[in-house]
Amino acid sequence: MRQGDSTAVRRTLAPGAVFHTIATRAGTTQVQPENPLDFLKAVGSPHPKVWDERITFDKILIDANLASVWTPYEFYLGGTFSHCGYNSFQLVKLTDGWKIAHIIDTRRKEKCK
Repeated sequence: MRQGDSTAVRRTLAPGAVFHTIATRAGTTQVQPENPLDFLKAVGSPHPKVWDERITFDKILIDANLASVWTPYEFYLGGTFSHCGYNSFQLVKLTDGWKIAHIIDTRRKEKCK
């Protein structure tokens, strides 16, 4: 993501990968789908500031070809803090390695970690 390389990001995704984000609007929690292709396009488009998602791999659980990964993160635009939250990745081990099948995340500006 830091390099704006959508091709490299695409290689991490399983076919049919699903993205969701959890948002709170007007006091109501919502699960919002996101289009992985829109995300890839955004990553690969030039931005005035580097997108820098600083991830900590907190918990990784594996059973056979399934893994669940829990990662707190902080997101920066250039050197400026933007937001934080947690990612939950569901991965599947395919013939060409581990791929992301599902991502769901939270996003907020306070109470990070």
